[in-house]
Amino acid sequence: RFERVMDEFAELNRRVFRAFCRLPVNFVICHDDIVTSRGPVCSPRWMRKTIFPRYEELWAMLKAAGKRVIFMADGCMDAYADDVMACGAVGIISEPYTDYKVLARRYPNCFLAGEGDNRILMRNRPAEIRAMVDSMVETGRMSAGYMMCIGNHIPWNVPPEAIKLYLDLSAELAHR
Repeated sequence: RFERVMDEFAELNRRVFRAFCRLPVNFVICHDDIVTSRGPVCSPRWMRKTIFPRYEELWAMLKAAGKRVIFMADGCMDAYADDVMACGAVGIISEPYTDYKVLARRYPNCFLAGEGDNRILMRNRPAEIRAMVDSMVETGRMSAGYMMCIGNHIPWNVPPEAIKLYLDLSAELAHR
């Protein structure tokens, strides 16, 4: 019975993606909560049987319309990054739980964002912030499409001086 529900949901998504195909954009960010900070929400077997074939179908529509897909998920994408890329995504935006260096080595021409960690900014230790930025810059040099980004976002209570240091170091170090 659940397969019927998934088929109906897929048909709704086909309508949305047909509309996306007509938009005057080059990229579409597709967000799906398939992972948490600890990894997959659902079993990989179920995802590969039920979800990823639908991604492949929907993203093929976008590709045929000249658009590229960047996939976004909150959490650790390590378990599903290869699947998402195989479905046709050209990049991944996620959170610092993901091993971005592995992805940059495996997919040197993809788009990556989200390696920065707000927990480091919250501690407001300049040496630690510098080490995070240095590590992000290292990953960026491995990837043709890296973007400096705090993947778990910058909430209201992060010390402003930590944000300023992160931004200043990024401006100074994160360029080719």
